[in-house]
Parts: sequence; C-alpha cells; structure tokens
Amino acid sequence: MAVLQTILNFFGPAVPEETGATEPAPPSDYSIHPLTSANLEEVIRLNNRCFRNGENYTKHTFNYLLSEPGTLSYRIVDDHGNMAGFIFVMITNEGCGHVTTIGVAPEHRRRALAQRLLAHMESALIEKGVTAAMLECRVSNLDAQRVYSKAGYVIAQKIANYYNNGEDGILMMKSLFR
Repeated sequence: MAVLQTILNFFGPAVPEETGATEPAPPSDYSIHPLTSANLEEVIRLNNRCFRNGENYTKHTFNYLLSEPGTLSYRIVDDHGNMAGFIFVMITNEGCGHVTTIGVAPEHRRRALAQRLLAHMESALIEKGVTAAMLECRVSNLDAQRVYSKAGYVIAQKIANYYNNGEDGILMMKSLFR
C-alpha cells in the first residue's frame, strides 16, 4: 500500500469531483465483468464519486493496477452497461489477496453490490490458490465495516494514522480456505 500511496501523492487527484444530490438508480439486473484499461476513464469518474474525502486513486495508479499481472479487477454493471461498482485486488508475494479499493456508485448502494464483488473476487482468488484476503478501512467508516463483517472479514489490527488526513485505519482479514 505504501507504494500506491506514494504514487497517489505524487500525481494528485485523477479528475475533479462531481457534485450534486444522488437519487437512487432504478432497479436493475447486475452482472460482473473483468475491468480492463478500456474502462479506465469510467472507473476514474466512479472512483471520484465514491471517495470524496481525498483518498482517490489517480489515472496513473489505475493504469498501474490494470497493467500489473498480480492484480485482479472487476466491475459490476447495470442492465444498461453502466458501471455501478468496481474492485481491485493485488495478490501479494506471500500469496494473500489485498483488496486495494472497492467502490459502489452512491445511487446503487444498499443493493449488496459490494458483497457480490467481494464474493466474485474471493472465488477468483481461491481458483488461483490464494487462501486469505485482507483490506483496510477507515475506523469511521462503519457502513463499510458492516459490509466486510457480513462478508466474513474480521478486524486484525488498528493502524494508527493510516490515511492522509491522519485518521486511523483498521486491517480486516478473511480466510479463504474451503
């Protein structure tokens, strides 16, 4: 994560944030697909809508993640083909899946899309022989912590001053043994 954060700090924000109130999207049938460099601009826009508190990945970071052989990336789309969410996971040298970012568009939240992305990613990791997954989360992000806990992740440790603004993070982990 330190390398990615250094890259983030060097290049600054990817694109300006969108503003305005968010109305729920109409009901949809969602499907999960690989996220590729062809989706770069769309994932950057969605990333900035999902993370308005300054922890946005830049275009350069997403380019790196999309080109890194040890990274798996997926997008969940609505029945019109619009990206409603995304997930990136890097397989570490130790053979653990490290979720570097996951986001769901505000208008598509509360539809279990993050759980679907996590489950899809975990299945892909298991197919590759990976036996554990981990992620970091803000201590203040109780909604995300509930999503991860529901998916079977447990808090492994608190990380002091993890985020750029000095907020603490928590490391959450899940065994993928079946």
